[in-house]
Order: sequence, then C-alpha cells, then structure tokens
Amino acid sequence: MTGLRYVYAVCHPFGAPLQAQLTGVAGDPPRVLTHHGLIAVVSHVPERDFAEEPLRRRLEDLDWLTGTARAHESVIDALTVVTTPLPLRLATVFRDDSGVRVMLEAREDEFRRTLERLEGRVEWGVKVYAETEPEESGAPAHMWQQTEEFANLLHAALSAYADDSRLHAPQNPALSGATGRNLLNAAYLVPRGDSAEFVELIDRTKEETQAVSPGMRVELTGPWAAYSFAGDAGVAT
Repeated sequence: MTGLRYVYAVCHPFGAPLQAQLTGVAGDPPRVLTHHGLIAVVSHVPERDFAEEPLRRRLEDLDWLTGTARAHESVIDALTVVTTPLPLRLATVFRDDSGVRVMLEAREDEFRRTLERLEGRVEWGVKVYAETEPEESGAPAHMWQQTEEFANLLHAALSAYADDSRLHAPQNPALSGATGRNLLNAAYLVPRGDSAEFVELIDRTKEETQAVSPGMRVELTGPWAAYSFAGDAGVAT
C-alpha cells in the first residue's frame, strides 16, 4: 500500500505480536520500522487526508478528528499491553520510511533517555469530584475546605507511592460531561508490577470517601501509556 507514513510511537524492540485484527488510522494495520535498535510503529495514510494542506482542513472537522484520535489511541493501547511505548503527537506524518528514519536519527538520544525513564511503567489517572457546590447543598464553608484538603492529601499520598506525578488543570464539566466540581485531575507514573497495589489503594480510598463524604467521588482510569510523562520527546495530554 502506498501513502504517507503515520507514526504512533517509538519504543524498544518487543517480541510479542500485536493483536491480529488491529487497524490504525485510515484502517491500515500498524507495522514496525527499526532503526539503530529503536522501533517506530507506523502505518500508511492517504495523501488526500494527511498531506499538509488537507490535514490542516481535516483537523477542523471534529468528527474526523475524533475518529482519528480513537484509532491512534487504539494502537497505543495495544502497544502498552506488550511494551512501554513513547506516544508521539496525533497526526505525526512523514513522506516515507526514510523520513521516519531521519526523525529517529535526529532524536535518538532523546528517545532513549525517555524510554529508559518510562521502561516498565504505566500511567494511571485519578480524578476527585465534589458532586455539589457548598451553596447548592447548604454545606458550611469548613466542609468545603475539608473536601479540598482531602483531594490535596490524596494527591500527596499517591505521589509518594508513584515514581512521578503530574497535576493537570481541573476539567471543564461542559467539555468532559462529568458532573460535579473537579477538585483533582492528576496522573501517576507507576511500575507495572505495582499497579495492583495502586488500584487497591484507590479502591480503599473510594470506600473511605463514601463513608465520610457521600457527596465526593474518586475516579480511576488506566493503565495508559505514559502520555503525561513523555515530555518533549513525545506528547503530553
């Protein structure tokens, strides 16, 4: 199949096969391109959509962008099962395999440092919500302060457990569709082997939260590729 090369991620070589029915952006199955002991996971995409000018227009099409992002993430999720991928920016496109290799060559040291830091680790997301504002529930101000303190203490405890953490801006409910005020929106870099204990810690926190403050909820997502910890080598989301 001809076309441009869409790059999903960079990673170390891995032995396990990807899912047999896995397809990527534009429906093309991903494949690996090896250069100096690094792997770029790529697929073919049509120029009519991914050349510079049509891509600029396509990125303004919300439906197209949503479908492309989902296909991109499905490949990253599949890679996370078998290795530690370094995700690249959505719609990272090159003319051909040679262009991908030039990119790997130029950023080789950067990629290797980042992959070494992320090796064997996954990202977990934790969000804390308060279901109602104090004025809506009639809750006194000190109760509202307690909920914020709880979110801060939880973040400190999870950060101490994880290898690294990132605080993201609170989510806008109009965009996320989530109810309540988002008090904590954080990501945690956790060794894959410690993930079960991390999940158990969150589960205990959920139970304690419901017992103490039914108006609060704790949400856990993951495990993901370490988007939030890729830094300049990849893309943080």
